[in-house]
Amino acid sequence: MKVMVTGGLGFIGLHIIDMLVKEGHTTIILDKETSFNHVDYRGLITYYQADINDSIVEEIFAQELPDIIIHLAAQISVSHSIKDPIYDMRTNGYGTVKLLQYAAKYQLKKFIFASSAAVYGIPDYIPIDEHHPVQPISFYGLSKAVGEQYIKLYKEIFNLDYCILRFANVYGPGQSIEGEAGVISIFIDKIRKNLPLIIYGNGKQTRDFIYVKDVAKACIQAMNVSGSHILNISSDSKLPLNDLVQLLMKQSGSAIATSYKPKKSGDILHSRLKNALARHILNWKPQYTIDTGLKITFNSMIASTKQ
Repeated sequence: MKVMVTGGLGFIGLHIIDMLVKEGHTTIILDKETSFNHVDYRGLITYYQADINDSIVEEIFAQELPDIIIHLAAQISVSHSIKDPIYDMRTNGYGTVKLLQYAAKYQLKKFIFASSAAVYGIPDYIPIDEHHPVQPISFYGLSKAVGEQYIKLYKEIFNLDYCILRFANVYGPGQSIEGEAGVISIFIDKIRKNLPLIIYGNGKQTRDFIYVKDVAKACIQAMNVSGSHILNISSDSKLPLNDLVQLLMKQSGSAIATSYKPKKSGDILHSRLKNALARHILNWKPQYTIDTGLKITFNSMIASTKQ
C-alpha cells in the first residue's frame, strides 16, 4: 500500500515510518523540516519538505496518489494555542481541511487522524470512553475537535473513510524536551542533568501513559480495518505523578529531588482513557508496560547524553 505520513519526521511519525518500511509499504513523508538525514530510510521512502498549508501539497497528492494518509502534523502546544489561537487553528483546523479536500479529490481509501485526549476536557467520568462528551478547555483541544467534525462530514458528503485515534499521554525515545513535551521526557532530562523534578500540584494527579511504539502500531492497524471509527489509544490505566517519580528513581538507581509548585490553570486532575473499543476494532492492545517503556526510554535518553 502507498501511505503518506504528514509530520513523518516528528516523534511519533518516525516510529510509524519505521514500521511502514519494515512491512514493505510504499512510504511518503510530508514534513516542514528542512532536512532528512535518516540514512536507514534512504531509497525506501519519498520525502517532501513542505508545510501542510503549502500550495504544493496538492501537486504532491496528484503525483503520488497515495492510498492512505496518516495525518500527524499539528501544532501541539496547549500554551501556544492560548497565545496564538489563529496559528493553532490554521495548522490544526485549516490544514486538516485542506488535506481532507485533497484526500476526497484523489479518492484516498482512508484518512487516519491523530487526535488527542484533550478533546474531552475535564472528565465527567473515569475511565473516559469514546461516548464521553467532547468539551475541550484549550484552543488546542478545540482545534483537534473541529478537525474531527470535518472528518466526519467528509465521510458523510464524500464517503471518505476515516479512523480518528485519540491519543493518551504518549512517551518514548525521541520525544522532545522543549515546551510542553511529555512529562516523562522532561523528567528524564532533569535526571540526567542532576536537576530537581518540578511537579505542578501535589503529585497525586494521574495520567494515562502509552508507549510510542504501541501508538505507532495502532496507526498501522487502523490502515487495515473497514469502515470509519473513533478510538481511544491508551494504556487504560492511571499513574500518579508521585508514583512516576518512584519508578524513575528505580531506573536511575539514586534519589531524585522533587520540587512542588502551584497547580497550573487548566490542568486536569485525572486522565484515563478506556481502550476496549480499539482492542476490538483494531485487534490491538498495548505491548509495553510502564516499567518496560520507561526502561527503554530512560536508557535511550541517557545513552544519547554520552554520545
